[in-house]
Amino acid sequence: MLKRAHKGTYHKMSKKHPGRYVSEFAGRHNLRELDTVRQMEFIAAGFIGKRLLNKELVCGVDGRLH
Repeated sequence: MLKRAHKGTYHKMSKKHPGRYVSEFAGRHNLRELDTVRQMEFIAAGFIGKRLLNKELVCGVDGRLH
């Protein structure tokens, strides 16, 4: 199923963030039987207390390019 997501959703997956792709796909897979409103409630609840800065995504937590 992850292979299908790779071709259908992401088109190109960075070797730097495989865990992020797997986590997103697993979360989407686990919520698939809920209606859209319930899915969005779960997703919005998951945002609380989390913040991802572009600098952390691109450079890493230490702020240096790898």
